[in-house]
Amino acid sequence: MLWPPCTYFNPILTDIMDNLILFKTYLLPFVSALGLSLILTYFIRRLALKFKIVDVPNESRKIHNQPIPEMGGLAIYLTFLILTLIFYRSGLIIDGRIELKHLLGILIGGAILMIGGFLDDKYGLKPLQQFVSPVLAVSTILLTGFSIAYISNPLGGLIYLQTVIWSPALIIVWLLGMMYTTKFLDGLDGLVAGVSVIGSIILFLVSLFWDVPLSGTSILALILAGATLGFLVWNFHPAKIFLGEGGSLFLGFMLGILAIISGAKIATALLIMGIPILDVIWVIIRRVFKEKKSAFKGDRKHLHFRLLDAGLNQRQAVLFLYLLTLIFGSASLFQQTGGKLITLGVLVLVMLLLALWLVLRYKKRPGKA
Repeated sequence: MLWPPCTYFNPILTDIMDNLILFKTYLLPFVSALGLSLILTYFIRRLALKFKIVDVPNESRKIHNQPIPEMGGLAIYLTFLILTLIFYRSGLIIDGRIELKHLLGILIGGAILMIGGFLDDKYGLKPLQQFVSPVLAVSTILLTGFSIAYISNPLGGLIYLQTVIWSPALIIVWLLGMMYTTKFLDGLDGLVAGVSVIGSIILFLVSLFWDVPLSGTSILALILAGATLGFLVWNFHPAKIFLGEGGSLFLGFMLGILAIISGAKIATALLIMGIPILDVIWVIIRRVFKEKKSAFKGDRKHLHFRLLDAGLNQRQAVLFLYLLTLIFGSASLFQQTGGKLITLGVLVLVMLLLALWLVLRYKKRPGKA
């Protein structure tokens, strides 16, 4: 017979022990990915230097002053691939929502992006040629059975996407949009990688609120966060290696996928990536309708470059954008769909005020009046 205090505290101690075990199990994929990515990035950097796969600062929009090795995204992808297969064998990843075919679709899609990214980093593909690998990656996702069964209705309830058109169409637009958002965002050291770490952790936290403990979604999010953070150690200013084309696309691809398998948390991902998405929309509209040029022709008019023009250094600009991502992404954890839409409206207003501030600050700089 237990002493009365033991009878009282035993359930509490059991809960604490269960939570500690759960925490350690969550910590394992994150720490493993972090360590492996740190090591792989080192070797891939050396490989890129050996084969001269480097980003040469031969355009005005490039702000580094010496060739920097690319292909850093390959370290993230290989880390994600290896640990996903390891944790699949442990039985943690495949659950009722994520099947083996879905996992294969993600890994094959990522491999396609790595191949396309390598070809672009090495040979400098034209914009239309660069578009091939993202389209093939999205096609792989569709062919392996991914779908969005419903989205939340801001007025309450759910909107079911039961036709054969709406779900694939939404997936195509969503994934391509996310990939090109991270691609266009990749202009400052550590920017895309840091935003992706924050986004992955927020999507992991979202999975805790709606999913079963140790779901496939939560493990994949933690692996991606750890893999990207390991790379970020090498990529933060001054960067020793860049993501490259494949890496920037892969991070947008994975954030988009995690949003889908997290129960169609599109609004959450929009809040995480809201500032970059609005920037990309504005830049495309300006290039196409005002400047009458290709939407894919790079320039120095993205938000992150405007922050530099306003007087911030690279680290300040990147940390400022990290902060915005964290604030608006975290807000999604405590809101339903209606509240998220209001927050999206606030985000648009913040973007407009930020743009106005940058223009006024830029004009006040010496020689810019």
